[in-house]
Amino acid sequence: MISLQELHKIREEKRKELDLRVNTKADTREKHILICHGTGCTSSKSPQILENFRKILKEKNIDNVRVIMTGCFGLCAKGPIVIIRPEDTFYAMVTPDDCEEIIQTHIVEGKRVERLLCKDIDGKIVNSLDELNFYKKQKRIALKNCGVINPEDIDEYIAFNGYEALERVLREYTQDEVINIIKKSGLRGRGGAGFPTGKKWELTKASAGKQKYVVCNADEGDPGAFMDRSILEGDPHSVLEAMAIAGYSIGADKGFIYVRAEYPIAVHRLKIAIEQARKYGILGKNIFGTGFNFDIEIRLGAGAFVCGEETALLESIEGKRGQPRVKPPYPAQSGLWGKPTLINNVETYANIAQIILKGAEWYSSIGTENSKGTKVFALGGNVNNIGLVEVPMGTTLREIVYDIGGGIPNGRDFKAAQTGGPSGGCIPKEHLDTPIDYESLKQIGSMMGSGGLIVMDDTKCMVSLAKFYLEFTVSESCGKCTPCRIGTKRMLEILEKLCDGKGDEFDIYKLEKLAVNIQKSSICGLGQSAPNPVVSTLKYFREEFREHAIQKECKVLECKAMSKITINPEKCKGCGLCQKHCPVQAIEGEAREKRVINQEKCIKCGTCLTSCPFHAIGN
Repeated sequence: MISLQELHKIREEKRKELDLRVNTKADTREKHILICHGTGCTSSKSPQILENFRKILKEKNIDNVRVIMTGCFGLCAKGPIVIIRPEDTFYAMVTPDDCEEIIQTHIVEGKRVERLLCKDIDGKIVNSLDELNFYKKQKRIALKNCGVINPEDIDEYIAFNGYEALERVLREYTQDEVINIIKKSGLRGRGGAGFPTGKKWELTKASAGKQKYVVCNADEGDPGAFMDRSILEGDPHSVLEAMAIAGYSIGADKGFIYVRAEYPIAVHRLKIAIEQARKYGILGKNIFGTGFNFDIEIRLGAGAFVCGEETALLESIEGKRGQPRVKPPYPAQSGLWGKPTLINNVETYANIAQIILKGAEWYSSIGTENSKGTKVFALGGNVNNIGLVEVPMGTTLREIVYDIGGGIPNGRDFKAAQTGGPSGGCIPKEHLDTPIDYESLKQIGSMMGSGGLIVMDDTKCMVSLAKFYLEFTVSESCGKCTPCRIGTKRMLEILEKLCDGKGDEFDIYKLEKLAVNIQKSSICGLGQSAPNPVVSTLKYFREEFREHAIQKECKVLECKAMSKITINPEKCKGCGLCQKHCPVQAIEGEAREKRVINQEKCIKCGTCLTSCPFHAIGN
């Protein structure tokens, strides 16, 4: 256990040592090579890149360079990413074979490796992170330390004001004062529902009972979502610190982090962080000599989507089958083992320490009137800059897709964006300028959700999209209530009929009726929101449903049962790219001639559609 004096000494000395991480004008001969060790880059051999760097530096007897693993930098499309500080040089798509050249050219000779320098969407070479359009409109609060510190070194977290908020809370504030700070900040839950965080803390504190619990919901299960995972991988101590602050505020001495077992890197780093915090006496008995006791355990989930619902999560922690409870009572009154329990998700906790340190007024000055602060999104789908972004609430969808995301690949048009995953809704082109906040999204039939944001171009079929999300919901339904268990299955069967060209207009009516009934009668929020993707696509893309039902036609050729791919002779330039890429040689024609498709050979794979630069191929 370390004393407060020792903690302050670590913070002061370590921050001086790490100044070059954030100061491009740092007065030092030392260099730090930062290598992303998030899941995406790790799967692309970043651990081998790190080992190669260390091996080469040792062989060359270079002792003024440190190789550091970090969490996710955010720009996953450019991974594996290597950044050299203090000059802030950004190398993209690095391979293990590039390490020798980077050391020799950059470190030894003092010249940049031009071929590996990151390029923006416009092809311009960038000299640092700040020059990338991807980062210009972002504001990192929850992701503050991701890509900056080594997540497996508690001293690095402490150097960047880590555990200072907990110390201040325990030594200077009463429980009610802490809760009032969170209330005044306007922070709302980032797990999907958007319930005011301070209010939830207040309700849990007010509940009678000597034993109370703090729970972190790290069971993000939305397809394409990886916000919580990246925070746990890149900055696990921020969650531990926030949970301890929450424990003090509500009168709890025990916390649980419920994280899915499919996140092995996050689990590994959480275990390390907890052990380090215990060793320093930051978790355990008599924290900072204040008499406050608090410890945290990890509980692994098996990947059930329904366990993202708070009461199903509690059932799972208790060792039972993950099924939602009927509410009320709410967890704040009766949660784990019948005791008052506070549940927030990872991103919500990741904001807490910064709010304590910088004040409620600072945080509430960011965002919109009713949606304060920032929101982290996992930006994916048909967008150039796939990755993790954090923007102030109120940033428009257009800004996220085009300014940060770099627009749609291959010159295609934006068609829609899905927010909130299987519980969310579809945002069409006419709402591109909608501010991303709780109220604005609700008004157009979507929702914030946990933060998945899937972009779709004009080659996507919205009926097929609705079917995809219903397939997910049906497979993940816990089966406890009939509306969700059977109702979503019936909706899926109708969508399958439509995509197979066997539906009719009455099926659209049945979809809408089923959706309303399921929304009104399901037990939990997941069942109640399961029809949302269908409802929103019907609202904005009803004509596509009618084309499938009446004309038996899928114009974007995604529903193969109804597709007949042809080449428009007026648009065809005879370039032959479609013929070159066709896997079954179904496209006929000689060089510089207009091509035609042999319908008997065509397997409707759509390869020619995506390979044609002139958009000459269609239904």
